[in-house]
Amino acid sequence: MSELITFEQPLNEKSRTLLRLSHLFEQLDFFTSKSGEWNVRGSLQALLDITAVMTRGDLKTELVKELDRFRIFFERLKASADVDMNRLQHVLQNIEYARQSLKNISGALGQNLRQDEFLSAVLQRSSIPGGTFDFDIPQLHYWLNQSHSDQLLQMDDWRNEIGPVQDAVELLLGMIRESTVSKQCIAERGFYNQTLSSDSSSQLVQIKVAKDENVFCEISGGKQRFTLRFIEVSDLGHGKPTERDIPFELKVCQL
Repeated sequence: MSELITFEQPLNEKSRTLLRLSHLFEQLDFFTSKSGEWNVRGSLQALLDITAVMTRGDLKTELVKELDRFRIFFERLKASADVDMNRLQHVLQNIEYARQSLKNISGALGQNLRQDEFLSAVLQRSSIPGGTFDFDIPQLHYWLNQSHSDQLLQMDDWRNEIGPVQDAVELLLGMIRESTVSKQCIAERGFYNQTLSSDSSSQLVQIKVAKDENVFCEISGGKQRFTLRFIEVSDLGHGKPTERDIPFELKVCQL
């Protein structure tokens, strides 16, 4: 069986923020686990990007509201006779833990990180090409030459404030992605569209296509419908809509 490539498209702003934060947390975890100057720089940049995303709106309130919405949904399932009660209780416990962890954070998310003088200095220079070189921020150069264990201690201190955010994001995205099963579809001549039910809460579209099809998927959509167009790759700078029928797996995640 050919390896599959997954493409995802958020259908609302909440899902867009969740996907971006998840992407950044994956980068943070990847770089933090490795030693060396460029890995440490990568983890620091991911941390700064996460902090920047958390400044947009009242993210804490939005995450708590979303967790509350999921909690109410799963609480209603208790009346169903064919539900695995042990699994349901486990899900509800995870939701409540994530919810309380967020509520226990005083002030806005990332407030302490934004007030950290060292991080602020790095952030100010990061927007300048090459702006974090040794002569620009000697303190950063000093820190990059410390032991990996000391760097990890500092990173753990910075991450302590955003740990509940990561837990909530991973929990919410996991429940959204697992809210439905995939179905096999065909994009005739590389095109597919679908109208969404007006009474559903569609969160994101997930597409899986075989790597050996040599196509990528352009997805556009909103609350009412979404459209897929598969593009053949000649080189990275050029592509054209395929005229072939493309088989793919589709998930419309609604929860």
